[in-house]
Amino acid sequence: MNFYLLMLTFLAVNLDFFLMMLFLLKKYPFRSVLLAYLFGTLLLMVLSFLAGEILERFLPEWLLGILGFLPIYFALREDDEEEGEKRGRSPFWLVLTTYLSVCAGCNLALFLPALLSIDWLTFTWELLVIALLTVIIVFVLRFLAENKVLAILIDRFGEKLMKVCYILIGLYVLVDSGFLLHVLGLVNSIL
Repeated sequence: MNFYLLMLTFLAVNLDFFLMMLFLLKKYPFRSVLLAYLFGTLLLMVLSFLAGEILERFLPEWLLGILGFLPIYFALREDDEEEGEKRGRSPFWLVLTTYLSVCAGCNLALFLPALLSIDWLTFTWELLVIALLTVIIVFVLRFLAENKVLAILIDRFGEKLMKVCYILIGLYVLVDSGFLLHVLGLVNSIL
């Protein structure tokens, strides 16, 4: 597993949520936002890894490469999701519910192909890297929450940057899994 791909996946899949976190950091205590975001991120990574482990037992790696189309789909689809109704008693649960309602589908779809074919030890290291990156991001966002110019730039260009990252991640998965080579081999054998 390429740690750079993992970090790109993490940043791309959460880029749209960073802007929302700027508002959450202004509304709720820093500790609640940090812990809820960290818990939600790690939970979705673990679920993606476990789903990948199950799929790998039944399907060849090249076929799992088809999952690379998921990030590309997320990049090309029109985003018509509305933020779900937030319920909970504490700021932690409000932030966690918001994060999961906004990011669960994309996180699972993008992390699953990115975490395929790695062992438990590598996954543990990657989980630690993402946990550290999550904490750093929240601290940076806390600092940036005061900068109005940056919030305007993220609002203007953030979605386009996120879509480019999704496409790059999808293409990487399609190539790295051997899916494209396998399909090209099938096409050559037919022709």
